[in-house]
Amino acid sequence: MLLHSQSCLLHGFTSPKSALSVIRKARSQRTQCQASSQDPLLLRVARGEEAERTPVWLMRQAGRYMAEFRQYSDRLPFRERSENAEIATELSLQPWRAFRPDGVIMFSDILTPLPAMGIEFDVVPKRGPLIPSPIRSMQQVQELQPLEDPDASLPFIRQILGNLRQEVGQQSTVLGFVGAPWTLAAYAIQGQSDRHCQHAKGMMLQNQDVLHALLEHLADGIAEYACHQAACGAQVVQLFDSWAHYLTPGQFAEFGMPYAAKVISKCRQRCPHIPLIYHAKGGTGKLHLMKQSGADVVGLDWGVDMALARQELGRDTCVQGNVDPMTLFGSEDSIRNAVQECLAKAGRSRHILNVGDGVMQGTPEASVGLFCDLARQTSNSRELVGAA
Repeated sequence: MLLHSQSCLLHGFTSPKSALSVIRKARSQRTQCQASSQDPLLLRVARGEEAERTPVWLMRQAGRYMAEFRQYSDRLPFRERSENAEIATELSLQPWRAFRPDGVIMFSDILTPLPAMGIEFDVVPKRGPLIPSPIRSMQQVQELQPLEDPDASLPFIRQILGNLRQEVGQQSTVLGFVGAPWTLAAYAIQGQSDRHCQHAKGMMLQNQDVLHALLEHLADGIAEYACHQAACGAQVVQLFDSWAHYLTPGQFAEFGMPYAAKVISKCRQRCPHIPLIYHAKGGTGKLHLMKQSGADVVGLDWGVDMALARQELGRDTCVQGNVDPMTLFGSEDSIRNAVQECLAKAGRSRHILNVGDGVMQGTPEASVGLFCDLARQTSNSRELVGAA
């Protein structure tokens, strides 16, 4: 089990109180410096500023539910789409042109930087990501490469983010994203999706030294990658801990959150102007740990009650989420009611409306449009036009 001292050592502080104090001071200074700017809405809210309404975007908003997207995905392999700057730019912009969300996230994958660190992967239709040589030994970890020159190994990232900033201008916030160390480690160990996460959890129970070494290596690479995205044009970066739901709170305290916090701490030192969102799937029972991550925004999945999360995290914490994505298969009234409930529980400020997980394949495009429209109808009074 992680002690407070271990968590704070990753931040470079000697106590939880001093760590949080420095984080709050940095946020306050940044907000005072930038509050008068005319930056996009989502960026301002992610920085902790008051705003005229709730910003909105959707995780996995570029996806197979869009007919436009399928024109590419049905004929081109995933890596060809995500590593071709022209195609990735087009796929990133499709939902923005259609629905005008306040965030435009680049089309990519959390596994994208792994080949630059010596872990090859492919995405197989109907099976998902496949890593042909899973990491199972200390020797394999020691043979991994540091991510030292992303422009050389991942040249398309600068092109994609640069294109998006040019296309979007000040009309929306451009988001980059990375995978959290635990999630990438689990993929690298498993070699593919596994509903029991057997190999990764087996290593956790029997070969912790190997797992910690892999997590340490990945945390360094991910921090480098996140700062590279910021340098390339990302205005906000989201850290996805997509496999956090495999961890008990105790396991999350040792193998999940501290390494995510290390990424955030390194980014805070190198690119302090970039707000960071930390989204951990399966955050129920882990909010008290997520609160210590140092992130500017805590992303909440749909299994967390927004009102209880507000009590745990405090009103000063910016939160993101957390409507059940399956709601978008419902009627207009059910979508409207779900959004209204989420907004009411989140409160009048420091909230980014989102679904609590990615948009599902088959979701009606009109429902995504309605979801975004409802956010645009809010004001700082949080009233929805036409709401019951």
